[in-house]
Amino acid sequence: MKKLLGVFALLCLLASCAPGRQPVEEEPPALTVIGVSQLGSESGFRVANSESIRSAFSEEAGYRLLFDDARQKQENQIAAIRKFIQQQVDCIVLMPLCVTGWDSVLQEAREAGIPVILVDRTIETEDESLYAAHVGSDFQWEGEQAAAWLEDAFQDAPGPVNILHIQGMLGSSAQLERSAALEEAVDRHESWTILAQLDGDFTQAKAYEETANWLDSQPGRPHIHALYCENDSSAFGAIQALEERGYTCGEEGVRVISFDATRQGLACCMEGRISLEVECNPLMGPLVEEVIRTLKEGGTPDKHYYTRERLFTPGTLSQDLIDRRPY
Repeated sequence: MKKLLGVFALLCLLASCAPGRQPVEEEPPALTVIGVSQLGSESGFRVANSESIRSAFSEEAGYRLLFDDARQKQENQIAAIRKFIQQQVDCIVLMPLCVTGWDSVLQEAREAGIPVILVDRTIETEDESLYAAHVGSDFQWEGEQAAAWLEDAFQDAPGPVNILHIQGMLGSSAQLERSAALEEAVDRHESWTILAQLDGDFTQAKAYEETANWLDSQPGRPHIHALYCENDSSAFGAIQALEERGYTCGEEGVRVISFDATRQGLACCMEGRISLEVECNPLMGPLVEEVIRTLKEGGTPDKHYYTRERLFTPGTLSQDLIDRRPY
């Protein structure tokens, strides 16, 4: 018995002299990989939209972001989606350039088990199961608000109302729905006329060029009552072309309607050169992240998530509001 007790004491002594057991370090959880196909950087809206996505999907939040700029080409977006599929990302975020031509590549993503979330714009497809959800603006609502404002502004007009229409990127859902709202309003009013529909491509340079060329091609000086621009960048270009040719933009001249409500657009509105700003909120990152969390947890997200948006006129703006604008 004494011998056994001696052995036990020796073992206890050895154990007490042994170095302390090091805690096992747990490996950090794997990052969720998100492939983003952004259509480009054509405007202040688009830049703010990209930054919002980057901020929401940081490594600190548990994500690894693969970001691709398509430079305004659908074929680049399709190539990026196929690359994301090969890389076996967990989810694909797509800002679709136009509404058609997506079915085949989205079918490939579905077969690979990778959900696709549409951001900003929508697509036209007979199979809506090709995408898990859409996060963006209600472009139809935006256009209807602009058309209603026009109807109110010109309800007592004694004669015809001539409208110059600067369209966005042709074939995009934003362009199609904003254009449709104006066209429907014109159809309701016999005295309203769209003088021309010009391709502004959502860019300042293209809108300036198209507006200047159209004005210079007219036999006389067109009487323009309203300028309907489908985003701020195109509004800046069209306003520049008009003002260089002697037009006044504002209450006493051409009433300008624009979409986006960027900081620069709101400043132009507070000056009175833009009469109505219809907000199109680019800060969609947190809402997209909410959808992806729902998918990760095994839930089924809603099909459409719309951002909250407002209307602005010169009398509703202040410098403080503009200064606090994040984009």
